[in-house]
Amino acid sequence: QKVKDSMRVLLPVLLNKSHESYDKIRAILLYIFSTNGTTQENLEKLIQNVQIESDSDMIRNWKYLDVPVISSFAAQQHKYPRRNRSSEETFQLSRWTPVIKDVMEDAIENKLDSKDWPYCSRCPPTWNGSGAV
Repeated sequence: QKVKDSMRVLLPVLLNKSHESYDKIRAILLYIFSTNGTTQENLEKLIQNVQIESDSDMIRNWKYLDVPVISSFAAQQHKYPRRNRSSEETFQLSRWTPVIKDVMEDAIENKLDSKDWPYCSRCPPTWNGSGAV
């Protein structure tokens, strides 16, 4: 059953003195993962109320793994655009196509943006895709 108000469920766990700080960090991370990020103010309040200021980098460093810790419109713009694959044939157990498939197909077709992918070399314009570069 889906939790409707996750903050209402989370606060009693965080304010419980018998839980260790690492368990509280795990609970905050689960909240952030389930909501696709939180606001900077909300994160600061959670860290201060739970008194885990010394360990707050454990939460903030998830941004280096592309986890949206702080949700904002600017952070959502840099996501890789997904292709519409509804017309493709899928297996009975297939649920989704990973983003890396879109990236690799764009790399083969020379469609990667050089701003986002500066280390991917461009193939010469006369290359027809028949050999390795």
